Amino acid sequence: MTFAHQSSQPVTLRPATVEDVPTILRCIQGLAEYERLGHECQATEELLRESLFGATPAAEVTLALVGDAPAGFALWFRSYSTFLARPGIYLEDLFVFPNFRGFGIGKQLLTSLARTAVERGYGRLEWAVLDWNVDAIGFYESLGAKPTSDWTTYRLTGESLIVAGGLL
Repeated sequence: MTFAHQSSQPVTLRPATVEDVPTILRCIQGLAEYERLGHECQATEELLRESLFGATPAAEVTLALVGDAPAGFALWFRSYSTFLARPGIYLEDLFVFPNFRGFGIGKQLLTSLARTAVERGYGRLEWAVLDWNVDAIGFYESLGAKPTSDWTTYRLTGESLIVAGGLL
């Protein structure tokens, strides 16, 4: 899918392939640094290759390219709503490299995911945003997204996950 771009080169969105793993890792690392969570990023090319392109892919990735240059990505997976009794898309990560921001690439990625959700008959597209990220919040709200402030996200990870699973 190609979109008009403010520079001389078009923006192309396409599904990632296994050959894109180094680019995906760069996007993830860039996002982790932006979110001040670089110290928590454990992703490696090997882990991404297996989890995204192995026997049971856990997520899909849409890459944005300006010409041949990687500009950003959206990493997402299928979720499910019991209330809607339909699948949905959960957007895990949306990232545009700093030198490509301000050209509408993030909007193009979100538009593409919304289109995918509608075309597949899914009932929703949702994601989380850090409460300090006012630029992202403003961007999402400009698209018509609404916060669900009546829900609090909880997470088990690392040792807490192992303990909760009765394995320690």
